[in-house]
Amino acid sequence: MGQIIEIRDIEAPELDIFARLTEAQLRNRREPEMGIFIAESRKVIHVALDAGCQPVALLMERRHIRGQGGDVIARCGDAPVYTGDREVLEKLAGYTVNRGILCAMRRPVMPAPVDVCAGARRLAVLEGIVDAANVGAIFRSAAALGVDGVLVSPTCCDPMNRRAVRVSMGTVLQVPWAYVDGWPQKGLALLREQGFLTVALALTGDCVDIDDARLMAAGRLALVLGAEGDGLSPRTIAACDVAARIPMGNGVDSLNVAAAGAVAFWQLRPRV
Repeated sequence: MGQIIEIRDIEAPELDIFARLTEAQLRNRREPEMGIFIAESRKVIHVALDAGCQPVALLMERRHIRGQGGDVIARCGDAPVYTGDREVLEKLAGYTVNRGILCAMRRPVMPAPVDVCAGARRLAVLEGIVDAANVGAIFRSAAALGVDGVLVSPTCCDPMNRRAVRVSMGTVLQVPWAYVDGWPQKGLALLREQGFLTVALALTGDCVDIDDARLMAAGRLALVLGAEGDGLSPRTIAACDVAARIPMGNGVDSLNVAAAGAVAFWQLRPRV
C-alpha cells in the first residue's frame, strides 16, 4: 500500500502532475513512453488498471481512503496517495474533481496504425475533432457498437486528455487507436491497402444514406468523422470512396459529431 500523504502545500512540486503540467507536458511527445495521463473516478481507474496501465500517484479526498477508494489504493501498490478535503483538491487541480479520486498513470504503448487495422471490420477515423468530450463520447460509442479501432488525425484532441478519458468511461484504454500521419492522403491510402471502403460522413450533393446497400454489405468499413462545425474538409470528402449521410427530419441539417458517430456505428455494425 502506498504512503498516505496529507497535502500541506499545494505548490509542492510532487503535485505538479495534478495541477501545473499542461496536457502537452503530460503527453511528453519527445518520449511518449514516459508520458502521463490522468484517470478520473474509481470506475475509470479500475478500467485503466485492468488494461495494464501503471499508476504513478493518487489524489483522493480524505473521506474516500477508507471508503470507495480503498480498493483502488489496494491495487496501486506503492503509488503515493495525496489527500485532503474536497476544497483542497479542487483548489489544487483547478476544476471540480468528479467523485473525488484522480490517478496519474503511465501512458500505454500505442500501436501502429497498421496494427489497429489488422483484423478489424469497422474503424472510426477522426479528423480535427478538438472537443475532448466529443472524442470521449465517440470512443464510448465505438466500444459499445462494434467498432474495432480508431484512427486519429494529428489535429484531433488527444484521446488520453483527462476529460476525454473520463467521458469515454475508460474505453480509450479498451478500443485500439493510433495517430495516423500524412492525413488524409497517406491515411486513406493505408486504409485502402488494408481493404477498407472509406466512408465520409458528410452532407454533400452526391452522398448516399447510411443504410445504402453497398455500405451494409461491405466487409470492412472505415467511417470518417469530421470536426465540430465545419465537418470534414472538402479534400477528405473527395478522397474517400463514398460520402454518406444520416437522413434528417424537421428541418434539422445535422447531428453533433458524437451523436452522428453513434448512429452510424449502430447502423453499419457487422451483422455476422
